[in-house]
Amino acid sequence: MAYFEHEGCNLHYEEYGHGAPLLLVHGLGSSTLDWEMQIPALSARYRVIVPDVRGHGRSDKPRERYSIAGFSADLIALMEHLNLGPTHYVGLSMGGMIGFQLATDQPQLLKSLCIINSAPEVKLRSRDDYWQWFKRWSLMRVLSLGTIGKALGAKLFPKPEQADLRQKMAERWAKNDKHAYLASFDAIVGWGVQERLSKVTCPTLIISADRDYTPVALKETYVKLLPDARLVVIADSRHATPLDQPERFNQTLLEFLTAVDTTTQDH
Repeated sequence: MAYFEHEGCNLHYEEYGHGAPLLLVHGLGSSTLDWEMQIPALSARYRVIVPDVRGHGRSDKPRERYSIAGFSADLIALMEHLNLGPTHYVGLSMGGMIGFQLATDQPQLLKSLCIINSAPEVKLRSRDDYWQWFKRWSLMRVLSLGTIGKALGAKLFPKPEQADLRQKMAERWAKNDKHAYLASFDAIVGWGVQERLSKVTCPTLIISADRDYTPVALKETYVKLLPDARLVVIADSRHATPLDQPERFNQTLLEFLTAVDTTTQDH
């Protein structure tokens, strides 16, 4: 367990294993615990660095406006703090958005990019978009985080044999700081770097669950905008793919990373 400071905020991260650096970045309302099924498999080959994004987990939760660009700046500071050099980046959901931001702002910092169940923009365009956003925004303000966690757990892990995951989700969600959670949600809405995706120069793997919140078609659209990207769809999975299909996910990611490392060694 380690901490570093960036712009007056203490940020928590963990490190495992040795080798080329690999950054695992969690989603909204989550923490380093998102990656418990990945760390053993990945740290056997890589130096795995798992941060808690500002406002999450064991990192400070300053009462201020958050932004995806700000989260990205925190991670760039962490990479400098650890003197990492070009790094493999893996981001889930909001962590994927932070990855897109980082890869378009500072492409030279990344060796590869893996985006899971995410998108390069969250823009409200139609009346329905605004209505859905308003509904979520209002519910999040009136409901307790425990209630939200239970509902999310039931949605993400609906199978009888996933009772454990549902339970974990409800417990972990309840521990969020409500102010930081809402500030992070607000940071996502209206954000986007889709018009700059041609700047992402590193090999990119887009992973989509077949039953993610947003359709696979959305990912197919933005994969075409990336210079060096491919899409893998993971079957029988919802938004939390690293938790509901860990073996398939780990295998897919490790094959991609190995291919990237082999190619860069040849150059």
